[in-house]
Amino acid sequence: MSKTIDFIFDFGSPNAYLADAVLKDIAARTGANIHRIPCLLGGIFKLTGNQAPMLAFGPIKGKMDYEMLETRRFIARHGLTRFRFNPHFPVNTLAIMRGMVAAEDLGVVEPYVDAVLRAMWEDGLKMDDAEVIAQVLSAAGLDAPAIFAASQTQAVKDRLAANTQAAVDRGAFGVPTFYVGQEMFFGKERLRQVEELAAE
Repeated sequence: MSKTIDFIFDFGSPNAYLADAVLKDIAARTGANIHRIPCLLGGIFKLTGNQAPMLAFGPIKGKMDYEMLETRRFIARHGLTRFRFNPHFPVNTLAIMRGMVAAEDLGVVEPYVDAVLRAMWEDGLKMDDAEVIAQVLSAAGLDAPAIFAASQTQAVKDRLAANTQAAVDRGAFGVPTFYVGQEMFFGKERLRQVEELAAE
C-alpha cells in the first residue's frame, strides 16, 4: 500500500517550489501520494511566533549567505534551472492560496498549482495582483472567473484558516513541512529522509 506524504504548502515560500519539484520525483520512485495542504505561511508564523528567515537570521553574520549557498547546491543537484527568485518578494499569497482551495473543489488543483508555481518562481510575476493572477490562470486553460468566485466564498476562506490552524496543531512552524504518517520533517533538506520513510 502506497504511503501519503502530507506537504504543508504556501506558494509564497521559494522552498515550497523547490520541494514540490523534488517531491514529484520522489512520488515517481516510491509510489507515494503527495497531498499538498494549502495553508497561510503568515498565519503559521503568527500562531507560532516564527519569522521569515530574512528577518530571523538577517542580522547573523554569514547565515543568509550560507542559506543561499545551500539553495544553489539544491538547485544544481536537482537540475531546477528554471527557478528564479521572485523580484516582487514577499508576495501576499492570500488570494492565490484561497484560489488553491477553490481549485481543489473544482477538481483542477494540479494544473492550478503548476501554473501558479511557474508564475511565481520561474516567470517572476506579481502574484498578488488580481489581473496578473487572472492572466496566468487563463493562459493555463483554467476558468479564472469561476476560481475567483469560488475563492471568495466563506467556506473556502474558513477551510484555509482551518488548514492553517490544523498545521500548527500538528507541530508545523513553517513551510515546507512534510509528514509521512506521524513523522514530521521540516525543510527541503529533509527530503531524502522523507523519501526513505515513504519507500519503506
